[in-house]
Amino acid sequence: MTDDNSLRATYATSQELMDLVRYTAETLSIEFTRWGEQYVTGPGLYFLIVADIDFGDYTDPLGANKWPIDRCQVVSEGPEAFLEAARDVAFSRDGAVIVAGDGTIQEQMVRVRNLGPGEPGGDDGIVAADWMGTKHLSAMEASTRDQVLWAVTLSEEDGRVTTFLDGNYRDYERDELGGRWRPG
Repeated sequence: MTDDNSLRATYATSQELMDLVRYTAETLSIEFTRWGEQYVTGPGLYFLIVADIDFGDYTDPLGANKWPIDRCQVVSEGPEAFLEAARDVAFSRDGAVIVAGDGTIQEQMVRVRNLGPGEPGGDDGIVAADWMGTKHLSAMEASTRDQVLWAVTLSEEDGRVTTFLDGNYRDYERDELGGRWRPG
């Protein structure tokens, strides 16, 4: 039997999965051209990559918000299908999308419960940036849980893509996305 830390170490090396999730969020941000227009909301996403699909002890189902598993059930089986499903979810659903460490996507989208007193990360006073909204705060806090390998958000307000690992984050503002491959 393996413990959570060895699972975390095994799955955390899956750079391909992490890249596909982050690059999908970046693609949706870059291709949306109406950022900054009044009364317009861009695409928004929240992914949790988890080591164990038994995530019920820290999440609650978020109503009818579901990932379209009939179109894409595994991230890496069809990057184009994943992008199309993510595009649909980013404009029409709310909540966190749970992705197992092997890339399998759970159908039910969820709300992640706040950490309680005594839980690792719960009393530590996670320091958030002033630009972070509810989705980002939830992702940062969730990333401190042993079961969560990594989290990614796409902000519907400004197209910012942020990755979270162990309560730390790396932020990519929209004009930084895509690096040298970004279209002019």
